[in-house]
Amino acid sequence: MIATRQPAQSSGSAWILGLVCAAQLLLQLDFSIVNVALSVLQHDLGFTAVSLQWVVTGYALAYGSLLLLAGRVGDVLGHRRAMLIGLAVFAVASLTGGLAVSPAMLVVSRFVQGCGAALVAPSALAILTAAYPSTQARTRALGVFQASVAGGATAGIVLGGVLVEFFGWRSVLLVNPPIIAALLPLMLRRLPARSPAAAGTRLDVAGATLITAALVALVLATSSGERYGFASAWVLAAVGASAVLMFGFVAVERRVRQPMLPPALLRDNARTGSLMIMVLMGAVVAAYVYFIALYLQQVLHLSALRTGLGLVPATVTVMVCSVVLSRRLLPRLGTRWMLVLALPVTAAGQLRLSRITADGSYLVDVLPGLLLTAAGMGLALPTVSVAVTAGVPSDLRGVAGGLLVTAQQAGGAVGLAVLAAAAATRAAPVDGFRTSFLIGAGVALCAAALALAFIRSDNQQRAQLTVRPHQD
Repeated sequence: MIATRQPAQSSGSAWILGLVCAAQLLLQLDFSIVNVALSVLQHDLGFTAVSLQWVVTGYALAYGSLLLLAGRVGDVLGHRRAMLIGLAVFAVASLTGGLAVSPAMLVVSRFVQGCGAALVAPSALAILTAAYPSTQARTRALGVFQASVAGGATAGIVLGGVLVEFFGWRSVLLVNPPIIAALLPLMLRRLPARSPAAAGTRLDVAGATLITAALVALVLATSSGERYGFASAWVLAAVGASAVLMFGFVAVERRVRQPMLPPALLRDNARTGSLMIMVLMGAVVAAYVYFIALYLQQVLHLSALRTGLGLVPATVTVMVCSVVLSRRLLPRLGTRWMLVLALPVTAAGQLRLSRITADGSYLVDVLPGLLLTAAGMGLALPTVSVAVTAGVPSDLRGVAGGLLVTAQQAGGAVGLAVLAAAAATRAAPVDGFRTSFLIGAGVALCAAALALAFIRSDNQQRAQLTVRPHQD
């Protein structure tokens, strides 16, 4: 296995890192860039207030529910092939969305975009972890990868504001195809062409169907909770259906010869704990960006463009901590103590943000808490990424990447929905924002407690997992 990794690392690892992060940046950009254009495209295409949310939900639904399946497909077909197919699908759907003449055409395009994005993200992580087998190099690479996620979120708001103002809402979608057209030939030349899984390997259709349906129900429940109420019959039915489907998935995986998610992958306590930590971190990240943006726009009355620029210091902080500090601190502290350091810093940032006032200012009320939260996340995100992907055999890297991204996306979706509902119980918007930040601080401390409980030794020193899903 070392012999197959080394050429990629010595001759083209920088290209691999750059191309994989460019693809991830593009996907993350699309999460936020379309939000800026919602009010304009609603008027242009004739969306109702009810149907408009499907421009966002359609993408999130397809992306979040297909990540695990897409990761396993990458393991079977080959990670480069899955990534190229996903980007091509994403480009075509961006084109049809940008040329949409009706609400239905745009929503379908957004759904297909989400399908393409789901194919890209797990395989991107699999390619990256294969190219950087050593702990220190992998920490640096995953730090850059997580920084590209943070950069894409902020850049989407800034770039979206500029594009909508000067070129119209269609430009936020039509900007994708030419970028992907430039990336695909480079990826064909520079990304390692690894063989697909061994002959005779079959996709676990029953398991794939159950887990995808379970995630669809979960995403629908969280996206509908704020609108209908979390105690509504529709939301409770969706949550119940998700739970039943999850149980069915577990039962199938225990009996099938070639499971989509081999149980041995989750027998490692450190990996399981790290996935739970990622769920909690995803909740904090999604919620604090959302509520800060609302505070800047609704209370401080900043434009969408100035709001995006106000988030730039957080993005820069995440990048510096992810790329520079994490790779220096992690080898010295180990996974457990790195998280015990980083997550309380995040909690401190959330507590500082919980002191915002109705007559506050950006420099006094927002910036200190923003920087503390970003610093903690910049140290924690690459650490958890390394912990989840360490020791995973080559034929399971795609599904491991799918697990990591699913944990982050599920945490973000559920966390944002729950915190938005908690904020809505307060009469004044600022009181609701403060409540959400206080809860966010508690969530970050819970994540630190999980690190103490589950990660009892340095994740990077444990032996390679021995998982043979294709042998009976």
